[in-house]
Amino acid sequence: MTHGWRVATEQASAKSMKPWLVPVVGAVSLLVGFGVAQLTGNRPLGGIVLLLGGAWCAWQWWRTAGPWRTVMAVLIFGIAFVVSHPLGNAIGAWPSVVLVSVVAAVLAYLLCAPKTSAMS
Repeated sequence: MTHGWRVATEQASAKSMKPWLVPVVGAVSLLVGFGVAQLTGNRPLGGIVLLLGGAWCAWQWWRTAGPWRTVMAVLIFGIAFVVSHPLGNAIGAWPSVVLVSVVAAVLAYLLCAPKTSAMS
């Protein structure tokens, strides 16, 4: 009996979350993960930060946007991570990470934000 109440509460809280929050957390995860790797010299530690943020985002999107949009949003951030490396050679490391973070967040928002009805 308690389990059903918990599931209903989690679903309600997921639906009431601001739609821009999850992509922003994804972008911040890229930025903080890179910062941790740079400051500590420990790239795996930066990767852990990125993975934790990405896992949280995936969990939220799965609950609100469904499996296919979740997979696509995670791929967007994964591609952004990969693209940031060669782009960093061209424009610098921090500008590259900032740029791909913003682009990935906007694309993920457009993909996963709740669709509003023209009738409402």
